[in-house]
Amino acid sequence: MEHTPTIRSKIETELKQRGYSFSSFSKISGINRGTFSAMLNSNPPKPISVRQMDLITKALGYPEGWLYELYIDECFYEGKGHWKRIKPFLLRCVELGKRDFIQKVLSRLTEDLSYVPTIFELAEELHKAGKEKEAVPFYECVIENERYYHSERLAISQYRLFRIQLGTNAEENLKLTIQFSPFLYRLPEAYQLDALLQMANIYSSLHKWSQTIFHSQKLLELATRIYEYRKAQDYKKYDELEPYSSERSLVVYYGQALLMQAYSLQKQELYQEAKEMVSRYADLSWFRGLDEIGQREVEKIKMYATANGYVLDLLMGDNRNLGDYILLLEENEQEILPGILTLLEVANKQFLNIDYILNHFSDYIRKFSENEDALYMDDYCNFNLQLSIYRFNSKNYTLGIDTILRNLELATLLNNSNVFAQSIILFEKYKGFATKKQYAEFTVHKKKFEKDFNFVF
Repeated sequence: MEHTPTIRSKIETELKQRGYSFSSFSKISGINRGTFSAMLNSNPPKPISVRQMDLITKALGYPEGWLYELYIDECFYEGKGHWKRIKPFLLRCVELGKRDFIQKVLSRLTEDLSYVPTIFELAEELHKAGKEKEAVPFYECVIENERYYHSERLAISQYRLFRIQLGTNAEENLKLTIQFSPFLYRLPEAYQLDALLQMANIYSSLHKWSQTIFHSQKLLELATRIYEYRKAQDYKKYDELEPYSSERSLVVYYGQALLMQAYSLQKQELYQEAKEMVSRYADLSWFRGLDEIGQREVEKIKMYATANGYVLDLLMGDNRNLGDYILLLEENEQEILPGILTLLEVANKQFLNIDYILNHFSDYIRKFSENEDALYMDDYCNFNLQLSIYRFNSKNYTLGIDTILRNLELATLLNNSNVFAQSIILFEKYKGFATKKQYAEFTVHKKKFEKDFNFVF
């Protein structure tokens, strides 16, 4: 039977082969001779710290992590977990990307489920330090081993994974939303605000307007309840009020809840109802407890209301404020893409010529494809659809078909079957104007999407 080396036997073998004494090796490693001797010769031996292990590895000329697999037993000396050794080791494994060793340690650690709260605390520590991706195996460990299904710790871990895993793939984002939704109302209220906003945005990106409105209404109800509760505390001892913290100011959740409902109504062509909703967030300066950041957010929401008011007027056939709307877009670069998208929708419905506007914003239009944010890309896909229609209406068929082909490629990348289907329908309508090369490219995109996502049009 082959003898499994221990970390100490491995070090001793290396010292012997290289002819080092404790004195000589202590000089090159920077570890005190007595400390080094106690690590190898004491009974029981003195524990080896992660830092000492790294110093030994460096002194022997081995790459970082050389002794890490053997060090796992050092963390569980005599079969018992020693957190003072385990935590520094896990953090070092995080730094070096040694996920396999992290999994081995967590697997042994959770043989005793009393460690689950400690693992959760470490996950939160990593998350707070901006190491969201690195925290994933720790949150997964909590989810797999939490004994109490209704625990807040489990709900927060599910929420963290939900947020971390969101990406540009629209259908995957929807799956993540559905998986997370049972844990929503087990979260602290501050987390619920963030979660509801994310969920509403995801449903909006997929044009699921009823779900967008539902989650926006829930967000509004929660933000209102929190606001009313905290306002009532002004008449009591304010220092007795429980601390409240979320990713954004409370007024943002309140305003966004109204804004997203208005947007959903607009997309369903319920323009008058949308205008009434816009009026509700046009001036939120009445909101109490606004700090400097909150006041800036109120001004930003006010700008959105002005812009969306112009948009609704345009969609309802009133073009008197078109010049003001273009000026507003120039002053707010982040609004240019959704703004031009709206102008294209208006132009396509009313058969207007807006070439001069497209030329005016041509530099910005060229940059649209460079942003990889999922919600931004949704706007970009719809921009391409509307731009194609505009070009077909202008009898510029070659450019219109080129735009559709770019959209098919983007829809495949985002796994957005809704955009893909709309693009295919549009192509089929104008395929008689396609060149042989364009038709061949269309066929390739269509087959690739159907093969990759098992979806037949």
